Amino acid sequence: MGPGDEASLELMRQLRASAQLQHGWIAQTWQDESGLHPAAAMLLADLAKHGESRPSELAKRRMVDVSVISRQIAQLTAAGFIDRRPAPEDGRAALIRVSERGERELLRWRELQTEFLRKALHNWDESEVHALTERLAAMNDDLRAALGAPPVPCQTGKLGSS
Repeated sequence: MGPGDEASLELMRQLRASAQLQHGWIAQTWQDESGLHPAAAMLLADLAKHGESRPSELAKRRMVDVSVISRQIAQLTAAGFIDRRPAPEDGRAALIRVSERGERELLRWRELQTEFLRKALHNWDESEVHALTERLAAMNDDLRAALGAPPVPCQTGKLGSS
């Protein structure tokens, strides 16, 4: 059956507000911390979560053009946050993965994120956070399916900030 029009519109409003608040936190933290651009940091988190990938796979998962991914890869490579190697089956293609330095940078950003969420959600208990997380993950799977995008496999224990 699905939600009615008003419920759907209110959900979109709340999702938009949440995205804007996350964006505001990222922009504020980036100004305070500087360094890695937030979009490149999200790509780095995606790599940490899903493991070594081709740029084309990253673009597909992030739902952006390969040229966007290429610019972010260039920034991450210059910062020493990713390692590249030729793909064994096709030396012209590259495989990229998070470097040790990139892992340290991700850990630093994850600590900032968890500190922010802990502060913001201090009145929530762990079960409420888990319940919301599960529902959002299910909703995101359904949204991907509605867009015709492939499902994103989740590797437990490797939570990224993507």
